[in-house]
Amino acid sequence: MRIRFQPFYKFIIPPGFCGTKFLPPEHTHYPRLALFMYAKYMLEEKDFQRKADAAFEDLKRRMLTAGDEHGFDVEGESGKLEVIFEEPDEAKFVISPNTPVREIWVSALSTSFKLGWNESRNAFVHEKTGEDLQAVMSRVISQQLGAQVNL
Repeated sequence: MRIRFQPFYKFIIPPGFCGTKFLPPEHTHYPRLALFMYAKYMLEEKDFQRKADAAFEDLKRRMLTAGDEHGFDVEGESGKLEVIFEEPDEAKFVISPNTPVREIWVSALSTSFKLGWNESRNAFVHEKTGEDLQAVMSRVISQQLGAQVNL
């Protein structure tokens, strides 16, 4: 059996390779070119960490100010932020970086929001709504408190 290699820019993996088995190309379940394109546009880990840290610091500062005004607590440790509500209902929102996929994840109101880096807006943006991290947090905190909160 002779293996032919495709140019690197065309395929990331040899045609027909699926896990540990070699299969004919028509039986593979993933687009090889899409895997390459995803890797091409993903931030480097250090860039992601730097951008995520800056976004977290800015968000934490804004939420601490809003928390004093609206009566909720903000705690930050080991790269994640927690927003803790005691009134009107007890709740906790968690904002954390997910480095392997280069996203910031927000868990709030029984929902998960995944925000990826948008170079043109220079911010982490929720793909479905187009909201940046600050807008997402303003919205979910406002919904939790039943009053408008602008961060």
